[in-house]
Amino acid sequence: MRIAVSGSHSLGKSTVVNDWVALHGDYIREEEPYRVLSLRGPYEILFRDASTRLHNGIQLYYSIGRLNRYSTPAEQVIFDRAPVDYIAYSQYTANQHSTDIDDDFVVSMVSVVRESLEHLDILAFVPQSDAWPVAMEDDGIRPLDHSYRDEVDVIFKHIYRDGRFDILPKKNPPLLVELVGPPDERVLQLAQAVEQLQAKNFG
Repeated sequence: MRIAVSGSHSLGKSTVVNDWVALHGDYIREEEPYRVLSLRGPYEILFRDASTRLHNGIQLYYSIGRLNRYSTPAEQVIFDRAPVDYIAYSQYTANQHSTDIDDDFVVSMVSVVRESLEHLDILAFVPQSDAWPVAMEDDGIRPLDHSYRDEVDVIFKHIYRDGRFDILPKKNPPLLVELVGPPDERVLQLAQAVEQLQAKNFG
């Protein structure tokens, strides 16, 4: 099963991925592109209103490239972030009118992201929730700006809940689910989504 966990930063996505792999040792964990390309790689990647087309473009195409490596649902892999994430973050920066990222650049990403999602079985969205708030973690990596996280979360909700950009492919769309609540409940919700797909495909 090919799974991607998506959403704004500092909401528990990596925790979901780590907990899932700890419980399902046959799954490959695909790291977040920023960590591969910037923290451990040669690129300087900036956030908020400083992101550029280069910063978000290389993360997007790295994400798509890794996703395309897995061609069938028989492959067990979970991704920390999905290609959709770079549309949401780019839209945030476009709204600031501060760099070369603009609305036209965001729209240019949509078709390649939509096509890439044909290689996913489950797209798991982790939204911000008043019922289960998540504190910002100062790990030296994540931005600690609450308004930034909140505004990006709103863009994700427009994409996933309101159909902005019509992002899901018509052919072979992934199952879109939301993961909410404490970490153990999120993992259980993801397991239920996997079981739902398995029953549909093999039942």
